[in-house]
Amino acid sequence: MELGKKIRDLRKAKNMKLTDLAEKSGIQIATLSRIEHLKMTGTLESHIRIAQALGVELIDLYKGVHTTNDSLEKVELGDAPETFSYNEKASSEILTGNIVNKKMLPVVLRIDVGGKTSIEQNQPGSEKFIFVLEGLVSVHIGERAHALKANDTLYFNSSQKHYIENAGSRVAKLISVITPVEL
Repeated sequence: MELGKKIRDLRKAKNMKLTDLAEKSGIQIATLSRIEHLKMTGTLESHIRIAQALGVELIDLYKGVHTTNDSLEKVELGDAPETFSYNEKASSEILTGNIVNKKMLPVVLRIDVGGKTSIEQNQPGSEKFIFVLEGLVSVHIGERAHALKANDTLYFNSSQKHYIENAGSRVAKLISVITPVEL
C-alpha cells in the first residue's frame, strides 16, 4: 500500500473529513490532498503531525507502506503538470508524476520580472541543482548571492536558507532538481 492511500483509509475509518484532518494536524488541506492523491510525499514532520491527528503511532502509519522500483516514466508534451505558486510572480511546474516514489524532484521555475521565490530551507542532507534556461537570476544562499545567466548552473546544499530572484528585465525560467523529494 502507498502512504497517501493509507492516510486516506485511516482518515475515512475514523469518519474524518479532509478538513477535519487539516484542522487537527495543522497541515493545509491542499497539501493533505496532494499526499492522499500521491502527488507528493510530505515531510517527516508532516507525517508525525498526520499520525498524531489520526491517533496512531508513526511506525503504524508506515507499517505496510511500500515504494516501487519502477524508475521509468515518460511525460508527454501537453500533459498538464502540477503547478505550485510561491506568490503571484513565482511558480514552479513539477516535471514528473507520482513523486511519492521518487528520489529527486525536477521542476521548471518561472519567475516574473521583480519576482522571487519564498525562502526555503530543506532537510539536512538535501541538495539542489539549478540550470538557467532563460533570463538572469540571483540565487541567495545564506548571506551570499550568486548571479546566473542562461546556461549557467549551480549545485548546492539546500539545507541552507535560500531563495531565487529575477535579476533581469524579462521572465526567468530555470530547471531545478532537489533530492530527496521535499515540497
